[in-house]
Amino acid sequence: MTQVAVYGAYGHTGRFVVAELASRGYVPLAVGRDADKLRSLTGIEARQASADDPAALDRALAGAAAVINTAGPFATTAGPLVEAALRAGIPYIDVAAEIEANADTFAHYADRARADGAIVVPAMAFYGGLGDLLVTAVMGDWPSADEVHVAYGLSSWHPTGGTVASGVISGERRGGRRVRFTGGTLQYHDDALPTVSWPFPAPLGPQDVIAEFTMADVVTVPSHLHVPEVRTYMTAKAAADLYANAAAPTAVDSLGRSDQTFVIDVLIRRGDEERRVIAEGQDIYAITAPLAVEAVDRILTDRTKATGVLSAGAIFDAPDFLRALGSNLMVQAPGRSRA
Repeated sequence: MTQVAVYGAYGHTGRFVVAELASRGYVPLAVGRDADKLRSLTGIEARQASADDPAALDRALAGAAAVINTAGPFATTAGPLVEAALRAGIPYIDVAAEIEANADTFAHYADRARADGAIVVPAMAFYGGLGDLLVTAVMGDWPSADEVHVAYGLSSWHPTGGTVASGVISGERRGGRRVRFTGGTLQYHDDALPTVSWPFPAPLGPQDVIAEFTMADVVTVPSHLHVPEVRTYMTAKAAADLYANAAAPTAVDSLGRSDQTFVIDVLIRRGDEERRVIAEGQDIYAITAPLAVEAVDRILTDRTKATGVLSAGAIFDAPDFLRALGSNLMVQAPGRSRA
C-alpha cells in the first residue's frame, strides 16, 4: 500500500485530505508539529515534526511516496517541507493560498527541482490550483491572451483559523499594501478596491464583487500562460465575512462539508474574442482534498507533463483533470463569443 504524508493532518483541510486519501486506497501518514493533536487522529500512523526541525522532518517522511502540506501559514512551512521532500526524493504538493509563499516556491526552487527531476506543485487547492486548471482548459489552442478574469461567487466565507493566520502573515509581508498582476508583473499598491457588479449565471445571478480581490491565481496562471493581466474578484458578501473573521465552517453533511456553495466564473479575452468557463461546487475547503489527492495520484502514476516547480495547469492535462473531479465539481463552458 502506498503511503502519503499529510503535514498538518489534524487541521480543517488536512482532515479532508486524509479522508480523501483513504477513500482512494492510499495510506495516510499524519505529520504535524502538535503531538497532542496528532494523538487525536485515530486509525492512522502519526509522526511529530516541526517545520523548523529538518532531522525530524526527514524521519517523519521516511517511507512516504509523496507529501501534501496543508499547514499554514505557508510562509513558514512551505520552504522547509519542500527542502525535506527534495532530500527524500519525493513529490511535494501544498494547498497554499498565500500569494507571496507561492511566488517564493517558484522563485527559490524552480532550478533545483528541475535539475533533480523533482516535482513541486504549490497552490494545489481551491485558490490557485482550481482557477489555473479552469483557465488552462478554456485557453485551449490560444497561445496567449490579453486578459484573464476569475470571479469567485461564494455564498459565504467562514474562514478557518489557518486562513486567518495566513492572511495576517501575507498582510505583514506586504506592509499592509494590496497586490495585483498587471503588465506581466506582480505590483503592490495602496489603491482602494472598488465594488462592481459581476454577471454570474443563474441561479446566483449578478452580484456585487470586490474588484482586484487578488488570490493565488495571479501566481499560478502567469507561471506558464502568456497573459499580462490576471484579475480576480470576490463576492462582497463573502469578503465581508472574511474581514469580520466569521465563525469557522460547520459541517452539515456526512462528508464534513459546510453549507457554503461556490461559483467560479472564468472569462478570457484575446482581442475582440472571449472564452468562458463556469464551475460550481460545495465548500472551498472540502474541494481542496480531491484536488490535492488527484494531483498526487497523477504524479505517482506518471500522468504528468514535466518536472520542476509547476502549477496545476502546467503539469496536468487540465480538461481531463477537471473531468476526474466528477461529482465534486460541475463544469460548464457557455461557449465563445465576440466581445
